[in-house]
Parts: sequence; C-alpha cells; structure tokens
Amino acid sequence: MDFCYRFPAVKGLQAGKEYYIAMIPLRLLSKIFGNDDEYIPPEYRAQRRLNTTRIPVIKDYILDNRDSYVFSALAAAIDGEYNFAPSMASADLGILEVSMDARFMIVDGQHRKASIIEAITEDETLNTETISVVFYEDKGLQHGQQMFTDLNKHAVKTSNSIAELYDSRDALAVVTRRVISEIEFFDQYTDKEKDILGKFSSNFFTLNTFYKANKKILKRAECNDSAEAFLKQYWSAVVKHILPWNELTNKELSKVDLREKYIITQAIIIQALGVLGNHFLINDAKELEKSITGLEKVDWLRSAECWKGRVIRSNGKIINSNDAARLACNVLKETLGIPLDSEDLVYEEKFTKGK
Repeated sequence: MDFCYRFPAVKGLQAGKEYYIAMIPLRLLSKIFGNDDEYIPPEYRAQRRLNTTRIPVIKDYILDNRDSYVFSALAAAIDGEYNFAPSMASADLGILEVSMDARFMIVDGQHRKASIIEAITEDETLNTETISVVFYEDKGLQHGQQMFTDLNKHAVKTSNSIAELYDSRDALAVVTRRVISEIEFFDQYTDKEKDILGKFSSNFFTLNTFYKANKKILKRAECNDSAEAFLKQYWSAVVKHILPWNELTNKELSKVDLREKYIITQAIIIQALGVLGNHFLINDAKELEKSITGLEKVDWLRSAECWKGRVIRSNGKIINSNDAARLACNVLKETLGIPLDSEDLVYEEKFTKGK
C-alpha cells in the first residue's frame, strides 16, 4: 500500500473472523465514507436509504448536549486492501492500515454519521473528537446485506415510558416522574417501563400516559417549580375524588372489576383529565379543590351512555384519539358544571353531526 489511513485499533474475533475496533476522528467521517445522497436501488446496497428528516434531530442533540452527548459505535465493511500491524505489547493491539483506494461501507450508523458531519459544520471543535468504528472485511454485496440484517433484525426500540424514566434533560419527564412518585396511588399502579400493559398486569397506568397528559395540562406553559406544584395539586385532587380508585384502595373493588367494568383506567381518560387540568391551570386554579369534587358524580362505568361514541365504539373498543380525549373532557366539564368554551363546542358539533 503506497498511501493508507492508519488507525490505532483493537483486533477481535467473531464467528471465526477477525474484526477491528478503531477510534476515528470525527473530521475524517466525511472523507472515508461516501456520499449517501446518490440513489441506489435497495437490492444493490447493504443499508436502508438515508432518512434525511432524522439528521437535524440527531444534529441538534449533539449541539444541545455538547458536554454530554454519547454515541455507540458505527459498523463498517472495508472493500479493499488493509493490514493489521500488531504492537510489541500485544498481538491484539496495533495499527489498522487501510489503503486510501479502499471503500468503506457503513452497515450500521449511517444516520449518526450524517448527523455528526452536519454538526461539525456548526461547531468545528467537534473535529478533534472521536467515535469508535467496528471494521469488518467486505465479502461482497450479499454478505453486506446479511450483516445489515443481523445488526438490525433484533434491535428493540426502547419504550417511551423507560425513556422518560431515564431522561434527565426533559424537564417535563423529570417533573412527571416526581409527581407520580409522590402520589401514592399512582406510584403503586404505574408501570415505569412499558407503554402497553397486558390484561393481567398488576398496574393500570404507564409513565408515558401521564407524560402525555401533563403535556396537555401545561401546553406551552413553562415546566418550572410552580408548574410542578400545580401538577401535584391537580393529580392529588383527582385521585381523591375518583370513587372507583378509592374503592380499590379500600378493597371494596377488585383490580379485575376496575379494569373490566370501568373506563377510568384507560389512557384516553387520563388524557381527558389532562385536558381538564389545562382548564384549571388557565382559568380556575384557585377553584380547583372545590370544583374537582364533581368528579365524584361522574359515571365511570364502561356501559354508561355518556361514553358511547365518544371514547367507546359500538363494538366496545376504546377510541384513542385527540378528538376522543376532548369529547371525554366535555363530559367531565359538564358534570363539574364548567361551561364549554368555543373550542369544546366545535368538538361537540362535530360529534353530533357524526352520529
């Protein structure tokens, strides 16, 4: 090799084949990896087509978290001449030399790579930082396509709930976690990992359900200390005045009956309570404790006429939509004696016409 890239690397062994892990300066990513803009039919490439809408999101993540961003390794295949020169200290530590005529093909991490390149155009100090790249030998298109499949086939997207449980940058996620943990009923019956609960789950709610509901409460309001205080006050009052929840706590109602006969454990009703919470935040925060007692008069049974067509279809299935949340909130407002505003009336008119 007359001219080559030289990367400090570690040699490993998988499936009887050598591979190499190298630390690559971010400034080199645009040089060693080709352009993703050119259209190539899927059968002639070994990766998905670049989704350009993801790049600004990941780029902003890097720039907004300049001192704490983190990325897992890229995976790439080397199509061309290369050589691993072991060090004196260990046969598995050394320098990976790759001909400058060789082609590098990313099989995992193309969006991370593209986003890093974009971020560098806005912050050149990223140039000197590095990312680990796992290099494999390119053994042809079919092998590359199989590598892509193997690396992505068993990848599992994390649930929204666990992402919100661990996210320390999202103020609303942090506040939602605290509020849930401080309200005993919610803390006891909220699953903090899953987004979908089985019919035999010991929990009724997910963390993501309350995160979405709190978004509806605050809307564009800043998620600060006063917002957190209101959220705790509001949800504490809600828990206090929903009779089926109290009956469960007092062992007057079983979990099975609460889940099967009542609608109050459904995510769509929690969203409706979120819409209601926004009304109190904007209009009647001082009247909250007095007005919210009206929740005791709500008929929470699934069979109640007030829910039919609004949140329950004729076949008994739950309707999960923004319209359903608004229509359910209208039921709550009317029960609490709160006049419907102009926006509420639009949903009511639409619902009436659709009957």
